[in-house]
Parts: sequence; structure tokens; C-alpha cells
Amino acid sequence: MFRFVFRLAAMIALSISVIMAVLDATRTVAASVLVLTPLNTSWLAVSPDTRAAFETFIRTKASPLLWDGAVAWVLNQPGFAVFAVLA
Repeated sequence: MFRFVFRLAAMIALSISVIMAVLDATRTVAASVLVLTPLNTSWLAVSPDTRAAFETFIRTKASPLLWDGAVAWVLNQPGFAVFAVLA
């Protein structure tokens, strides 16, 4: 049961990673310069309300240091790379 859930989550993460990589590749070809979209930019484009809610949750429930350190660093990485690591 758990193996199925983890495999499904990995497949979804890999699918998102491929989609984000294709978007970055398309933007790179169009701009004739390497374009790597950070996860934060993609998240804000899709759903800014959930991004703000996630930041508020982390800052209040965990620690502002966690947000400023680890979470902000992850959000500044290319989106396709973050989801590829999760897969």
C-alpha cells in the first residue's frame, strides 16, 4: 500500500519536473539565452494565495529562520530540479 503511494507521488513529481523542464527549454529557445525559472516564480504564477499561506504557516508554526534559510533556498532553485530530486 505504502509502496504504491510513494510510487504515485514520485511519478507525479517526475511528471511535473518534465513539464517544467520543457517550459524552461521553450523559453530558452525563444530568448536565445539560458532560462531557468525558480520554483518560487512558478508557484507565484500558478497560485499566489497558497504560496503566501505556506510562508505564513512556516513563519508562525516553525520558525522565521527556517523560512529564511532552508525554504527560501529551495524556492530559489529551478523548479524542474526541485521536482526531479523529489522524484
